[in-house]
Amino acid sequence: MKKIDFTSLILLETEDYIIVNKPPYFATLEDRHEAQNMLAIGKEYWEDLQVCHRLDKETSGCLVFAKNPEAYRHIALQFENRTVEKVYHAVAEGIHDLDGVLVDRNLTASNKGIARIAAQGKPAQTLFKTQKTYFSHSLIACKPITGRLHQIRVHLAYLGAPICGDTLYGGKPLYLSQLKRKFNLKKDTEERPIMQRVSLHARSISFQNLADEPITAEAPYPKDFAVLIKQLEKTS
Repeated sequence: MKKIDFTSLILLETEDYIIVNKPPYFATLEDRHEAQNMLAIGKEYWEDLQVCHRLDKETSGCLVFAKNPEAYRHIALQFENRTVEKVYHAVAEGIHDLDGVLVDRNLTASNKGIARIAAQGKPAQTLFKTQKTYFSHSLIACKPITGRLHQIRVHLAYLGAPICGDTLYGGKPLYLSQLKRKFNLKKDTEERPIMQRVSLHARSISFQNLADEPITAEAPYPKDFAVLIKQLEKTS
């Protein structure tokens, strides 16, 4: 895998924090299957860097690092008190008019890292709002209030709006041939999905710095997500 230039990922840097736009397919922490991970790359830039939360390996977008222990403690308390505001964008199957819909369903996770709704699970709440609808898909803003494993993915599936490409929770890959009427595939080639991962992007994050002033960053879509949206726009 090509070596990442950490500085090219930085969205915002202060005395205490760095917010980056994590590319898809990079683990947040050490992964025995991968040569690179975001924390290791970040430490080459700033030796004392600590990662403040995690994004799934496939998920792109806003990831926050603390540059010193005090900054880490400060944001850790905000995560604990649920005052950090995160917004994810997801492309979901079907047309859904979600205007501030709150899903409040407990989640439990198996040893294999698969989450499911269960009454005896841990509390999990996500707020959903449709940003735009297309011919047969929706772009949905997702605000997780809690931070459970695969929370957004499971809660959207619960609403009957599985995320495109999320085969683990009922989503199907989306192909250009499904969107483009006159689509011709080259002979002896197999069509690949527009996005070869779960269509989920950590769009923005907001929290307070050590002076209790607001910090906000927004992450542009990576190439694959932007291409997907561009193709969907043609169907709207």
